[in-house]
Amino acid sequence: MNTSGTAPKTNPRLFREAVLLAVVGGLATAGLAARPFDEAVADTLWLAATVTALVPAVVWVLRDLRRGRYGADLLALVALVGAAAVGEYFAGALIALMVATGRVLESYAGRRAGRDLSALLERAPMLAHRRCAGDIETVAAAAIRPDDVVVVLPGETVPVDGVLATAGVFDESALTGESVPVVRRVSTEVRSGVVNAGAAVDIRASATAQASTYAGIVTLARQAAAMASPTARLADRVAVWFLPLALLTAGAAWILTGDPVRAVAVVVTATPCPLLLAVPVAITAGMSRAARAGVVVKDGAALETLGRARCLAMDKTGTVTVGRPAVIDIVAAPGADTDRVLRQAAAVERFSPHVLAHAVTAAAATRGLEPDVAQDVSEQPGRGAKGIVGGRAVRVGRLPFRADLAPWAQAAQRRARLDLAVLVWVCVDDLPVAALLVRDRIRVDAARTMRRLRSAGLRRLLLLTGDRVDNAAEVAQLLGLTEVVADADPADKIAAIRAERHNGVIVMVGDGVNDAPALAAADVGVALGSRGSTAAVQAADAVIVDDRIERLADAIEVAQRSHRLAVQSAIAGMALSLAAMTAAAFGLLVPAAGALVQEGIDLAVILNALRALRTHGERRTDAIDPLVARFAREHDRLQTARASVRQAADALSRGPGPSADAAVRRTFDLLVEHILPHEHAEESQLYPALADYLRDPEAMVTMSREHIEIDRLTDRIRRHLDDAGHGIRADQIDDLRATLYGLDAILTLHFAQEDEALFTLART
Repeated sequence: MNTSGTAPKTNPRLFREAVLLAVVGGLATAGLAARPFDEAVADTLWLAATVTALVPAVVWVLRDLRRGRYGADLLALVALVGAAAVGEYFAGALIALMVATGRVLESYAGRRAGRDLSALLERAPMLAHRRCAGDIETVAAAAIRPDDVVVVLPGETVPVDGVLATAGVFDESALTGESVPVVRRVSTEVRSGVVNAGAAVDIRASATAQASTYAGIVTLARQAAAMASPTARLADRVAVWFLPLALLTAGAAWILTGDPVRAVAVVVTATPCPLLLAVPVAITAGMSRAARAGVVVKDGAALETLGRARCLAMDKTGTVTVGRPAVIDIVAAPGADTDRVLRQAAAVERFSPHVLAHAVTAAAATRGLEPDVAQDVSEQPGRGAKGIVGGRAVRVGRLPFRADLAPWAQAAQRRARLDLAVLVWVCVDDLPVAALLVRDRIRVDAARTMRRLRSAGLRRLLLLTGDRVDNAAEVAQLLGLTEVVADADPADKIAAIRAERHNGVIVMVGDGVNDAPALAAADVGVALGSRGSTAAVQAADAVIVDDRIERLADAIEVAQRSHRLAVQSAIAGMALSLAAMTAAAFGLLVPAAGALVQEGIDLAVILNALRALRTHGERRTDAIDPLVARFAREHDRLQTARASVRQAADALSRGPGPSADAAVRRTFDLLVEHILPHEHAEESQLYPALADYLRDPEAMVTMSREHIEIDRLTDRIRRHLDDAGHGIRADQIDDLRATLYGLDAILTLHFAQEDEALFTLART
């Protein structure tokens, strides 16, 4: 069954204009080859090239005039006729070549309203499993009717909107963007397009597939694309005033002197090559430069529009955040070894496909911990996984119901609320021994990207997300965003995009299926291609290929430079052409000389447009790349040592004792063996290289001062331990806790600063 209704993949207009370019180019080249041997043959070939471009130019002009507008095509037609009339056949052939090239480069601009949305529809399930008379039959999804009971197997996409007859766990990221699976209870609604992340579930359909949520997303994307107005050609905008001026100048020269040759000379010097070639060259060069920076722009109109952007709307999950939950801290019961607990949890979770299970196993791998061996592992959807590890029953997931929680568990719940994190409990023999705090982290390059975007002139930065208000507000605060729209579905995102249009050109960035309509509705849609959905990629005008959000700032800077050079080339070319036209009008340039002068103008503006291939002030980072990569990897491996600082401070909250003493001494050992050598190596190796790269000997002073404070506080802990004798005393608790919490704050800030400000400098 084909319900896609997608546009054909071929582009007839592009094919026709490519054929025109090939024919004109072939005739012009043949004329150059024949010129040394027979001028008449060369002129004939060049005249044929001129006529070949003249015929479609007449069609283009008539079509534009019927629509009540004119532009560069009319200017090209006048230039072609003028060159042929005065016998400047080579100039005519060159103009024809420029016309054909410009048309090919511009042919992509008309594709915006008919984007290929096939991926959206291909993802929609074609088949569904329906309960019928105690059996299950497989039918077309379109055959499902309200009140039918649909069985959705693990990993399948829900085909229709409905109400759950059995509880289930669903990955709703396709609709909301939220990466954490959601537990849905019996009799709650579930929408089409979400994925069953647990056991098989029964759903009583409340709508047909065509009337369900996912089909609505496809419709929204198609309507948004159709309503998006195409970008006006820059050449046309300039030609609006240049064409009448050129014709008036030619007419005035003819009337005042009575010499038609002067009028022809004016028309020849008014050939629109600076418009027809320099502008597309600048835009195409910018597209090439953006591709080298890791952003593929689908057409020149998108790059031109991106260069005029003033507003940016972004999805949260997977766009400004990593998109994968990660363990940010471990709160353990008194006497529990966090590494041991994490190995046990990873042993149970290592074979689970659950996204939170992946967070647990990833945390163990990051800390260099090998999971224990688990037996009799089973998983209960919505509750977690359990198994036998080392002869003990280990359960990982939700906390079993208990009337009273130990103080440390209550503190863990409080921490989770404050940190806006999800708790994953680890229970051994049905007793909770640790709580893992899990949340989606902000990308390390996100804050730096936002600063660069503001420097580039973007006035409004919006966060559009289906996540909760508190999570979205915290992310916006950390990144300095202008406005937040939370709990947003695809329709809400489109409404927000349209409401922002009065503030200027708006760009939308996203990676999920739910972002596709908003990407199509924005003036420019940008998708993260390496892990974004195919639907988002196809609905977008530009794709970031390597999953680094800072590439967005690179693309906008390249687009702004390309747009500036395109405008500069067009205006400079037209200004020089005006000077040549004036000289021709006063009889200082005959048609042949005027054609040569015009070709010189063309060459100058084209060379200027080619400057878009490079980025001003770009510097290679080969010298710092290996160092940055090394210390960034060390940051990941130091998570255990960093976490131990806060855990030791928490242990002191329960007063002096063997467990508190052991926690502090273990932390001190980790600081001396791992943290301090890392900081000292940065000070002696990385920071000098970065200061040289940044061309500022004082650039790393603040970071170096933090290194000194880390050393000082570590030495303070050492003096406490030297004075403790056989154990930490009660009178040491307050100062030692303050020292440890202070050190934890400095380490957290210091590592965040390096991740954001330093480790994003290098190419990866």
